[in-house]
Amino acid sequence: PEETVTSSFASFIHAVRPEHLSKTVRHRSKRMILDSIGVGLVGSTTHVFDIALQYCRELYSSVAVSSVYGKPGIKLSPTLAAFTNGVATHSMDFDDTWHPATHPSGAVLPALLAASQMLPPSTKPNGTDFLLAFNVGLEVQGRLMHFSTEAHNIPKRFHPPSVVGTMGSAAATAKLLSLSPAQCAHALGIAASLAGAPMANAATQAKPLHLGNATRLGFEAALLAARGMEANPLILDDIPGCSGFSAFYGVYQPKPLSAPSDRHEFLLEKQDIAFKRFPAHLGMHWVVDAALSVRNLFVNYAGSFSPSLIRTIVLKIPVSKYINRPFPSSEHQARHSFQFNACAALLDGEVGLSSFTESNIHRQELRELLDKVVVEHPEDNVANFDKMYGEVALLLHSGDVLTGKCDTFYGHWRKPLSEESLLKKFRSNASHVLPEEKIETIITMVDKLENLSDSSQL
Repeated sequence: PEETVTSSFASFIHAVRPEHLSKTVRHRSKRMILDSIGVGLVGSTTHVFDIALQYCRELYSSVAVSSVYGKPGIKLSPTLAAFTNGVATHSMDFDDTWHPATHPSGAVLPALLAASQMLPPSTKPNGTDFLLAFNVGLEVQGRLMHFSTEAHNIPKRFHPPSVVGTMGSAAATAKLLSLSPAQCAHALGIAASLAGAPMANAATQAKPLHLGNATRLGFEAALLAARGMEANPLILDDIPGCSGFSAFYGVYQPKPLSAPSDRHEFLLEKQDIAFKRFPAHLGMHWVVDAALSVRNLFVNYAGSFSPSLIRTIVLKIPVSKYINRPFPSSEHQARHSFQFNACAALLDGEVGLSSFTESNIHRQELRELLDKVVVEHPEDNVANFDKMYGEVALLLHSGDVLTGKCDTFYGHWRKPLSEESLLKKFRSNASHVLPEEKIETIITMVDKLENLSDSSQL
């Protein structure tokens, strides 16, 4: 039979082997796994996580074999554990971001962790199997996003991890379960029918559900395919008059994924990941670094930060409606507000976990700064995580103007976090729920993942 885009993806999932993972890919993906676990652990302390966990514990009863982030005494059924841990990972918008824009790890890792515990002792995947399945999940997400020019910009319609993340979870789980090529194709087809969430739910408690559903529903798609359920074998192909995966994108030009031969160059080899230094939408990191830069100029100018000297704060940002929020009233809105993050950085000299508490959001001095903000959208500042910049200008009552600009924040793929910074973030996040010795055990285990005989230990 003639090869199709869908069959090429299925063949790749089935045929790719550990030796196809380069040293760079192994290193980068282990950094992602460690960061995602830390983000999930600190996310298990949030209110939205508690809602999701209570929902799963009260409304469902099943074989409880899979662990939940931050709750050592609780286990759930595998797919519900994946869902709950996916919610935890995105509960603070603290998880990694790729380009084209999506949150890749949180849609894949919880499914693989839960599946590892689900499988019987005789078929437990080892650490190398786990690492390969994780990278299959990343690769499928990245390839699908590259099929559409629309995916390269900050999204307007669908939240990307709810679309490509569901497909990535299905692919990763299919690989871990050693499904046949036909079953892999069906898993992708089933996942496509379970994918998609609207951007209107950004900056609400519903947004973390997008990651929870992506990892859970992709997992379920693979389980259904393993049990014989079938779907359209051309789901990734562009068939005129009958939308498959193309339904999620206005422009969709798929290409076959070559079967791995002696080697396969994963997208992660060419495109590193962005890790966040504080828990907010990725766009906020440009304006925060710009605000911190101009704050230093202001302190040198005035001797201290004195808001009374400021007449106007001008933010030059790209057009993106859902993250342009002049007066956020909740933590989730604050995490998606250019204005809030710029003013918090100016006022406090930093942005961190505590910046998004209710008391800090509603501070009078912060509200007074927000009243001074004016937003501009320069034509050269496009809504694209690879091209955008953030600029913060302080127009003083004296007539002087101080300006800070950031086109690449620390943590961006062009300016990656150092190993020291990544470990510091993980230790800080994990310390909210784990003792020091367990934190260090996880660090060592992820670093030596290839040596792990049973990945369910993770």
